[in-house]
Amino acid sequence: MTQNRQQVRHHTVTAKEAGQRIDNFLLKQMPGVPKSHVYRLLRSGQVRVDGGRSKPERKLVLGEEVRIPPVRMAEKGEAVRPPDKVLNKLREAVIYEDAHYLAINKPAGLAAHGGSGVPYGVIEAARAWNKYDFIELCHRLDRDTSGVLLLAKSRPALLRVQKALKDGGTVEKRYFTLLVGRWKGEDRDVDSALISNRLESGERMVEIDDDGKPAKSRFSPKARYRDCTLCEVQIFSGRTHQIRVHALSLGHPVAGDTKYGDREEQKFLKSLGLKRMFLHSHLLALPADGEFPKLLLSAPMGDELRDVLDQLNRQGPVAPTRTRRR
Repeated sequence: MTQNRQQVRHHTVTAKEAGQRIDNFLLKQMPGVPKSHVYRLLRSGQVRVDGGRSKPERKLVLGEEVRIPPVRMAEKGEAVRPPDKVLNKLREAVIYEDAHYLAINKPAGLAAHGGSGVPYGVIEAARAWNKYDFIELCHRLDRDTSGVLLLAKSRPALLRVQKALKDGGTVEKRYFTLLVGRWKGEDRDVDSALISNRLESGERMVEIDDDGKPAKSRFSPKARYRDCTLCEVQIFSGRTHQIRVHALSLGHPVAGDTKYGDREEQKFLKSLGLKRMFLHSHLLALPADGEFPKLLLSAPMGDELRDVLDQLNRQGPVAPTRTRRR
């Protein structure tokens, strides 16, 4: 991969850019640069507005001069090749392959695909193997979610999965998740529409809204601990952050979820070694369709999640005393 190192640039804010936050402005000016690096440039004072430091939330004013420091970026339109370490890790994570499909037990922390501030993901890594004439994602998993991720090796195979997902009910998707709090009773269904919004920072937040897209989840308790519950969740739709928001609506946020959960409330789980969100896609099943036979895929939970469950079994942690708002 060739890279382009810019020189220092001095940009005068136009009428169209006036009122825009400096962090959002820089993300547009630096395509391909991770968001974390942009914020680092702001914190270190390398970005200047009319000669002074600027906080990320500062809004630009017409005619101001912005100093944009030199950064290394991929050439526009050029694919970023993942490091060999990532390529090898994903080769070891393959759980199934036939003439039509490739299935990977996706590690948490790796995106399904590259995008804004994310230089590469699973699909870019699979293409970098230079093994397939055609390879595409059949569906997606959140970056912080691990588990079964299916890729198609031909367009007919891709269309078969897309059709099954669109039909609804013909694809079976099940997850394991650890929820904060003691679960009362047995299975619970959540049938609540979801709507996705973008904050000024660019962060995506999802909430329950009657005007949103239909979403249904079924939570089934599998193991009960003193202050949390392991559940299997079957989803009948595939909305962004669906399990996380539905779980929160039940009063039981997903363990390790720093976006929708209460960090203070979950400190006791971090002390047991939970370093990520406890959400794992463990099963994906597709019905037979024409030339394609039934497909049943499963992915085991990683040791980092099993170790937390072992700690819960042995220690029975005490969660911090708290009063829930009603």
